[in-house]
Amino acid sequence: MKNISGIIFFLTISFSINAQFNHLTEKIQSLTPNTMWQQKKAIPLQFPTYHPQGMVKIKNFFYMSSVEVIKSPKNGDAGEGIGHLFKFDSTGTLLEQITLGEGNIYHPGGIDYDGKNIWVPVAEYRPNSKSIIYKVEPISLTTTEVLRFDEHIGAIVHNTNANSLIGMSWGSRNFYEWRLNSKEKVKNKADLPNKLRIKNPSFYIDYQDCHFVGQNQMLCSGFQKYTPTNGTVFRLGGFELINLLDKRPIYQIPIKLWSPSGLAMTNNPFWVESTTQGIKAYFVPDDDKASTLFIYETNLR
Repeated sequence: MKNISGIIFFLTISFSINAQFNHLTEKIQSLTPNTMWQQKKAIPLQFPTYHPQGMVKIKNFFYMSSVEVIKSPKNGDAGEGIGHLFKFDSTGTLLEQITLGEGNIYHPGGIDYDGKNIWVPVAEYRPNSKSIIYKVEPISLTTTEVLRFDEHIGAIVHNTNANSLIGMSWGSRNFYEWRLNSKEKVKNKADLPNKLRIKNPSFYIDYQDCHFVGQNQMLCSGFQKYTPTNGTVFRLGGFELINLLDKRPIYQIPIKLWSPSGLAMTNNPFWVESTTQGIKAYFVPDDDKASTLFIYETNLR
């Protein structure tokens, strides 16, 4: 019965995701810098979140990756830490968690959900390093290693249209793409980074978390720090809709929302979904004890 229930669960979720994609990209492209966002909820997360990275929402549950730093990297060393994947509900209560990574590879990044598996990159906490890409079955939290790669991969997306994985490097300055077969095995696993590397032509934000949104497109959120001549640090957050075929932005829009701490709302994990009236967005911009799930909606009619 559990297997049958799982199949029904995945079919239901896959249908729901595909239906959402039909309208979400259009709505994203109707956002403007003057779009009014209304905060609906601010839910404190009731567990140690450490440093949140990526998030997906599956039915009424949230899955969030996070890095627990035990010893900060210094002078080029790897530091020490633990990679987490949390499952929590709409009240902010932790339901389950697993750890991911090994040794110096302990920093999870932005994650994606394809209707079947959650895809999670875990890397060393430094650029130009090493990564392991995992897929996680969300009901059992069974983890499967998919790929090891000699580069820091800070976010991952599964393009189900092309059956490929898109990874983004430290600061999202480069893209990497791996082709999958029907069993989700990587066909070009032996390709070196310099063969796969495609430079990101967009610079105004660094991507923190990205999600596939159909039609060979992904939606990324992130932020960038800007320091005017007076020395005050200004954080600008935004969304970018990206064509996965040529890796170029289709639509770029600043998101002028900040947490009470002053961080851009797109500082780390995010999730968006289409509503009857417009878009609902979920953010967790702050770390650990300050971590709050902010829920915003906008009416685009």
